[in-house]
Amino acid sequence: MPQIILSEALLKSVLAIAQQAGEHIRRFYANSVEIHQKSDNTPVTEADLFVSQFVTEQLTLLTPNTPVLSEENCDIPLEERVKWSQYWLIDPLDGTQQFIDRTGQFSVMIALVEHNQPVLGVICAPMLDCTYYAMKGFGAFKQTAKIHSALPKRVLDLTKTIKITVGSAKKIEQVRSFLNPNFDYEFQVFGSSGLKGAQVAEGVADCYVRLGKTGEWDTAAAQVILSETNGIIFDRTFSPLTYNQREVFTNPDFMMCADDSINWQKIFQKP
Repeated sequence: MPQIILSEALLKSVLAIAQQAGEHIRRFYANSVEIHQKSDNTPVTEADLFVSQFVTEQLTLLTPNTPVLSEENCDIPLEERVKWSQYWLIDPLDGTQQFIDRTGQFSVMIALVEHNQPVLGVICAPMLDCTYYAMKGFGAFKQTAKIHSALPKRVLDLTKTIKITVGSAKKIEQVRSFLNPNFDYEFQVFGSSGLKGAQVAEGVADCYVRLGKTGEWDTAAAQVILSETNGIIFDRTFSPLTYNQREVFTNPDFMMCADDSINWQKIFQKP
C-alpha cells in the first residue's frame, strides 16, 4: 500500500474537506434534527451520520488506498486494523450534545494516523468560525475569517495561576482532588473535547483534564496540534495514549498539557 507523504498540498486538501463538512453542519444546525441513542447511550444525530459519510467519501477520493475510520463507522476488527500503517481517523461531530444544546461548542475533526501515532490534525468549529490545524514538523495554526496565524510554542510559568479546562462544572471538584495544593488553579468549562485540546495549544488554557469516556477519534487531531506547540498528552499513570492497538477505541482518563518541559507529575498526583 503506497504511503501518503505529508505535504502542504495534502494539508490544504484536508482543510477544505473539514471546512466543507463544517458548512454541512451549519445547515443542519439551522434546522431541527432527529436525535437517536447509540448502544452506549450517547446521542447521535442525522448531522453526525451525514458528515461521517461525506468526510469518508471525500478522504477516499483524496487518498483511495488509505482506510478511513469514523466514530460512526468503526466496527472493524483489530486483526484487520493492525495491517494499517496509515489511516484516517475522523470524528464527524465532536460535541454532539453541545450541538443538541445549541452552544456552538462542537467541531469536525480529521486526523491522519501513521504507525499508531497521529501526524496530521484538523479541528473545524463551524459555529465559532475557526479552524485549528497542524502537521508533524510543519507547526500548528489557527484560521478564522479575519486571521490566519501560527500558534507559538507554549512556555509556562508555574508561579502563575494554572488554567484548567474541563467538560462540565461537576468535574471540577473531582479534578481538584488529585491536584497538588501548592499551586494556584483556575477552572473553565467548555464543550468539544478537541476544541479544549486546541485551547491548550492556543494558550486559552494550560491544561485540559478529561475524566470519563472518550474515543481515539476525540484526541488524535488535538494531539498533533498540541505536540506542535510543545504540548503533551498522557493518562493518569503519565503514559502516552495509544492508537489502533486495542480491540476497543475507548481512551483512559487523560490530561492534555502545555509545555512538555514541565514535570507534570508535580502537579497531578497519581490515583
